[in-house]
Parts: sequence; C-alpha cells; structure tokens
Amino acid sequence: MHSKHQLPEVIHTPESSLKHPLRLLQQMWRDLLASRELAWRLMVRDISAQYRQSFLGIAWAFLPPIVMAASFTLAKGAQVINVGVTDIPYPAYVMFSTALWQTFVEALNGPVQAVTVAKPMLARVNFPREALILAKLGEVFFNFGIKTILIVALFIFFRVSVSWTVIIAPVALIHLVLLGTFIGILLAPFGVLYQDVSKGLSLITGFWLFLTPVVYAVPNEGTFGYLVKLNPVTPLLVTTRELATTGVVSEPLGFWVVSAITIIGLLMTWIAFRLAMPFVVERVSS
Repeated sequence: MHSKHQLPEVIHTPESSLKHPLRLLQQMWRDLLASRELAWRLMVRDISAQYRQSFLGIAWAFLPPIVMAASFTLAKGAQVINVGVTDIPYPAYVMFSTALWQTFVEALNGPVQAVTVAKPMLARVNFPREALILAKLGEVFFNFGIKTILIVALFIFFRVSVSWTVIIAPVALIHLVLLGTFIGILLAPFGVLYQDVSKGLSLITGFWLFLTPVVYAVPNEGTFGYLVKLNPVTPLLVTTRELATTGVVSEPLGFWVVSAITIIGLLMTWIAFRLAMPFVVERVSS
C-alpha cells in the first residue's frame, strides 16, 4: 500500500548533446586530437596487413589503372567507343583519372569498412570513434602516394606538360577525398547493422564510374552530358586533373559549390555519426 505522502518517482534521461552545440564541437575537437595516436597505430597495422597478405603487394596500386588504360585504349583504337578529345594523351588520361577515381572510392568505402571490422572492439572498448576514420584517411593518402609514382612515370613517358598549378592540385584532391569520406561516414552506422550497405556500395560505385569522366572527356550535350555534370564527383575529379596538367579549370563554380556542400555535409555527418554510434553499438552488442 502506497503512502499518499510518498515522493513521486523521477526518471533521469541523458540530455541531448545538441542542446549545447558549442560544448559538443569542443568535445568533438578534443576527441579528434586524442584519437591521433590510435589512428596512427591502426593505419600502420592496416597498411602492413594489406601488403603483407598479398602476393603482388604494392603492384595492386598500379594494376587497375594500367589494365583500365590498356582496355579502353584498345577499344578506342578499334573505334568501339567514342571518347571525345582529351587534353593529354589518352592512355595517360585514363590512368591518371582511374587513380583519382580509385582514391575517391577508397575514401567512400573506408569509414564503412573501418567501423564494420571494428565491430567487436566497439562493443568492448571505449575510445574515440574518430580514430577509425582518421586511420582510413591516412591509408587513402598513403595509397595515392604510391599511385603518384605511376602518374609521374607515365607523365614522363608520354611527355605530358604540366602547369605551375600542379602544386595546388593536392587541394582539389583533398576535396575529392573529403566528399568520399562524407558519404562514407553517413553510411557507416548503417554498414555496421546491415551487410547490404557494403554489397550495395560495390554495385553503386560500378554504375557511378560510368557517370564520371574517367575514360571519356566531359560531354557537353544530351541527357548523358547533363547527368555527368550533375554528378558531384565530376567537378572535383576534373579540377584535380586540370590543375595537374593544363592549369585551366573548366568548372570553377561547380568545384566550389560541391566543395562547400562537402565541408558542411562532413561536419553534419560527423555530428550524426557521434550521436548514432552509441545506439548502434548497444544494438550490436545486445
């Protein structure tokens, strides 16, 4: 029997971090700095495993661009495809563009793979989740550094002249990597819960490749040309390629619009990732 003077039961619920945005941003920055050492260790471990467990090792960074360039150069020579006019020799164009596309796809898949592989660790150890993303970002840039050896070699072989703007091409490349990371972080919590995300990404990026001017020049007319220009990867990849070669940027407005959306989107998805992961970990461990 309850006394009528009994105190009412009070249930305390955790206060949302979004109510204190400044405090949340400060905590995010602190966690990002705190995760650097762990990110470095994870990156070294993953890169070592990637090349140690492979017979061809470092050659895998070179093979896809070379195979793609050889295939499409033969198809172009046989007039099977019409690729349009490219600013640099076609084999160099395809190899360089494929290396850039691969880097984007690695940045896109990285967060999903990192969080999925770390699923057992997430349930047992409390650590800044940002370390997983930073480690994958480091791996993406390391792999591109290896691809740069191939790019420099083929530029010398095909006598591709470069503009002084090649020194700022890495800025555009970083924007391309951040776009992939932004989409990857958005999908990462779903990737932990559903295997369909990883499988679906393989299908989507396969189709996405053909909407990106990797093996053909940017089309200017028709429905296909319109779709290629709507593709957010197009201005970032094309600008990186143009800064590294001709120095003439054809779509500066598109580049800055996509870059602005990427940076704002990356911040928003980072916040969403932090808020979602505790619930995801709880569901995985239950």
